[in-house]
Amino acid sequence: MLRSFRLANHRSFRDERELLLMPAYSKDRDVLPVAAIYGANASGKSNLLDGLWFMVQAVRDSFAVWAPDDGVPRQPFKLDESPDRSSVYVVELIEAGVRYTYGFEVDDHRVLEEWLYSYPEKRKRVLFERVGGQVKFGTTVGEGAAKGDVLAGLLRPNALFLSLAAQSGIEAVLPVQRWFAGKLVFHRQADARFDHELITHFLRSANDSLTRQIVDLLRVADLGITGVLHAENRPVDEAEMSVIERVMDPDLPRGRASQLLRDTIERRRRIQLTHGPRHEPFDIAEESAGTLSWLMMLPTTLSMLHNGGTLVVDEIDASLHPRLTAALVGLFRSTEANTGGAQLVFTTHDASLLSPVLGDEVLAREDVWFVDKNSEGASDLYPLTDFKPRKEGENLERRYLGGSYGAVPDVEAETFVSAVLRGVDGAA
Repeated sequence: MLRSFRLANHRSFRDERELLLMPAYSKDRDVLPVAAIYGANASGKSNLLDGLWFMVQAVRDSFAVWAPDDGVPRQPFKLDESPDRSSVYVVELIEAGVRYTYGFEVDDHRVLEEWLYSYPEKRKRVLFERVGGQVKFGTTVGEGAAKGDVLAGLLRPNALFLSLAAQSGIEAVLPVQRWFAGKLVFHRQADARFDHELITHFLRSANDSLTRQIVDLLRVADLGITGVLHAENRPVDEAEMSVIERVMDPDLPRGRASQLLRDTIERRRRIQLTHGPRHEPFDIAEESAGTLSWLMMLPTTLSMLHNGGTLVVDEIDASLHPRLTAALVGLFRSTEANTGGAQLVFTTHDASLLSPVLGDEVLAREDVWFVDKNSEGASDLYPLTDFKPRKEGENLERRYLGGSYGAVPDVEAETFVSAVLRGVDGAA
């Protein structure tokens, strides 16, 4: 679980800012299941999540993918008089019951510092600390330290040691690397499509519990969907088979060639959603953007609710009705549904989530954060709890839209009309 994320000098975030998922009021949990981030357009909400995504890419790709001579592909704050200032990224997380702190500092060319600490039994243990090309190991790393010394000699200036050490199997660092690789998941609206992962879930047996849950959630979402059909594969005709044979390498092992053929056939399977009292089948292409957006969220959401992890969604309300967004948030906040301890971190403009939907609280006071830009174009990040809102009787939605918490655009209808009129007069 993610406890906190801190960054500095990344895109619109010039100064160091920290997102905390530790409760300000709750006494029954150590980490919050939900963090909602509000702000005006271009305030920096997406840049905050992008900083976390940069950490994922660096851990995953810095040693294996980043070219040795290309430096560090960071995106520092551009409106600064010190363009060479370094950037910092730090997460604090809990994995398998152990708390870890991992972070690094980079400039355009190299990793300046990198560190990984664990806190078993609440006592700090150094796993490794790096300054430039020098890596020091804590005593708890054990036999991995000898291997780490060898790896340090292979370390490139622009590669993270965590990336190299995890690929080399140093056990002490694997929980953190695996968290970045498999437990921190990003859902990007621009990339949403009916992809292979979703098809795989639907093509499982009808008795599969995840498939049944997806179908049930489609039904109760009031989208008019009554069920799912698995259309039969269309046979591969002779002309298509000849194309397959031509593109196949004749030197491929027979098993690999067979797998390519099976993959080709698998892609011909069609999933249809049934609608109405007659259960009329609709192709996926006929469904609305809102239906597809909800559909694409479900497999990952359900998997995380069962197994744990942190789901990060930018502009969660892009295609979802506010009540569906509220329902999704409710799944993560429900101790009955969220048995795996999953988290949902998202950006949104949907102010209705700040007020009870049909009498039910969607977001608690400690779940809400704001991003706003100052006069110098730098993003600021701060929690709703800074304003000490009352637990009951305070209309958070109205106060937010009224500008009491900042993080809203300073616009008035008259200024837009004046801008249009000035344009017309100028053209004349």
